Amino acid sequence: MYNNILIPVMLGDSRDTQSAFKAAQALADAGAQITLLHVIETVPVYVSEYFPPDFITTARDTVQTALDAMVATLPGSRAAIAEGKAGPRICRWAEENDCDCIVIASHKPVMSDFFLGSVAHHVVGHAGCAIHVVR
Repeated sequence: MYNNILIPVMLGDSRDTQSAFKAAQALADAGAQITLLHVIETVPVYVSEYFPPDFITTARDTVQTALDAMVATLPGSRAAIAEGKAGPRICRWAEENDCDCIVIASHKPVMSDFFLGSVAHHVVGHAGCAIHVVR
């Protein structure tokens, strides 16, 4: 069905990434590219002075190691890291890389999601390709 699938992953989160991996494999055409994307949230300038100078580099290395371990369990996949606000950055990354489907894990919404929104909600409302939400 799809040739270029994006799976946004939040490390250390309780979302069921294995279900997202299985869904992506079921939706993928033979030889499809599956990308696991983690978005590192941008640290505001007024907060950055309180972090060690190598904070972003260390965070990126930690994320890369975790993504590489996930990629090893998902044939035909690769890892990617982006920076920014998660929802908009996922949508932009998918557009820039010609993704034809995003498989995103979600959680049961809580009251704060109705006021603040969630990453999955943003992606569903703004992505320019097919979306498959796994809960």
